[in-house]
Amino acid sequence: MSHTAGILYPGYSAEDDYPTLEGLLGGGRRLPLVHTLMREDAHRVDALLDIGSPDLLADGARQLLEHGVQSVIWACTSGSFVFGWQGARDQVETLQAVTGLPTSSTSFAFVHAASRLGLRRVAVAATYPADVAEAFVAFLAAAGIEVVRLSSRGIITAAEVGTLGREEVLEFAAANDDDRAEALLLPDTALHSVAWLDELETRLGKPVLTANQVSAWEGLRLAGDRAVHEGLGTLFRQAAATAGTQAGGERRGSPD
Repeated sequence: MSHTAGILYPGYSAEDDYPTLEGLLGGGRRLPLVHTLMREDAHRVDALLDIGSPDLLADGARQLLEHGVQSVIWACTSGSFVFGWQGARDQVETLQAVTGLPTSSTSFAFVHAASRLGLRRVAVAATYPADVAEAFVAFLAAAGIEVVRLSSRGIITAAEVGTLGREEVLEFAAANDDDRAEALLLPDTALHSVAWLDELETRLGKPVLTANQVSAWEGLRLAGDRAVHEGLGTLFRQAAATAGTQAGGERRGSPD
């Protein structure tokens, strides 16, 4: 059986993680991607609110329908959590109304992935400026997830984040872990990560959740894929929970 999860991705930075994911997942799983308009590349609240605006996302979602997708993911963590819990839920519901398909966003994907792995205490290594990173902490708190350590790299543009390579990503993760954390979260979809997921987990000795990883997992879960996949970290080695219709309904517990 084939599973196709549509990815809405703002601008250009680490979108090549998705073809990498397709290759690692193997046949029968597709992650077609549509780039949404980014009028200003900035990890700044006003710019992020524009990047995640309903009209821009709706335009992209309609294009995804041409690819025969079974679910839709807004693959921009900061462009979802910056709206707050209810705003991010409204964002998902608006998108779902456009396509009629199961829909979620990267922010909710982190919550659902943490729930799937039974995580309650995490460390967050964010590439964002501090104020944006704090908004992600608040979003996780609304889901009952405690952030025991927050680190902010302070990078303004997604384009710059996308230039970070393997060694920089591994060092950034290792330097910002915490012994109290059950997992480390790397929340930016502009950050390349999927080729190094198992390496990240070996380095830290615990689960690592990254934005493009959880986005793909969420989309495939909503498309009905419940298979175990190797080479993509602890999350993909767990059989997916039963898919639901959309993502914003639970603060803790069941992913659906």
